[in-house]
Amino acid sequence: MDRTLLWLLLGLVILLAVATVVGQMLAQRASGASAIATMDNLNKRIRAWWLMVAVLAIAFFFGKAVTLVLFALTSFYCLREFISLTPTRPADHAALAAAFYVFLPLQYILIGIDWQTLFSIAIPVYAFLALPALAVLRHETDGFLERSAKVQWALMLTVYCISHAPALLLLKIPGFEGRNVLLLFFLIFVVQASDVLQYVFGKLFGRHPIAPVVSPNKTWEGFVGGGATATLLGACLWWATPFTPLQAAGLALAIVLAGFCGGLVLSAVKRSMGAKDWGTMISGHGGALDRMDSVTYAAPLFFHLVNFYFVP
Repeated sequence: MDRTLLWLLLGLVILLAVATVVGQMLAQRASGASAIATMDNLNKRIRAWWLMVAVLAIAFFFGKAVTLVLFALTSFYCLREFISLTPTRPADHAALAAAFYVFLPLQYILIGIDWQTLFSIAIPVYAFLALPALAVLRHETDGFLERSAKVQWALMLTVYCISHAPALLLLKIPGFEGRNVLLLFFLIFVVQASDVLQYVFGKLFGRHPIAPVVSPNKTWEGFVGGGATATLLGACLWWATPFTPLQAAGLALAIVLAGFCGGLVLSAVKRSMGAKDWGTMISGHGGALDRMDSVTYAAPLFFHLVNFYFVP
């Protein structure tokens, strides 16, 4: 494992240890049902973060193959949660089978064999054409457009978009060879730091909701305070990336803004289905897609910005 990555993971462990101690102290001092519930939720998130950091560290330690398997499994669970929450019909089953067992593994295999061109178009072109063709063979036209759009959108978000995170390992940046895992760390760290900090700032200072119907807990104070702090943290990581401090800050800001949009859009989908969370896989965090909703928007944007500006 890259020595820089080891130091970064050690820093995360120290940060989580401090957060665990502080969280327990605040929980003991909390009074009132609202404060107790908030601290209980925060401590559940911290405990879940220990598990997630451990899983990521194991993947990074064993290299590209294990990292790809980890993200492929993440896409699988996210796609399953999306499809489980939104209604389907028997006529959609052939298209769904192709999404789960053909295009999902194909997407990550293409990253594994460094076929970047086909990786970029397999789902948005070939899956886009193939999935409705499989569905139409069942001769059911009721709601055909809506059903096809749902399956295609689910595959795009949970597989195509999320796969851009490990696809950072494909990029050939001069002078940064063999260290692309640090780009993946940068992306995941900024996305998740932004989510956590927006939650904390929102709880501490939130007064003005951004979209009260879609996501009542998202406030302008949380968004600005948490987003600005996450951007600053991203800028502080410039030394572990091929970016200058200003470039790291700009890319971190792009990740924060895209991640916020991803969280808001997928919250709207949940609300339209009458659900609070995508699932219950992670205690205190909901389902896998609840943790990856920001990544669905942030990963493609970060990948293409780095590819455009830093790859010859």
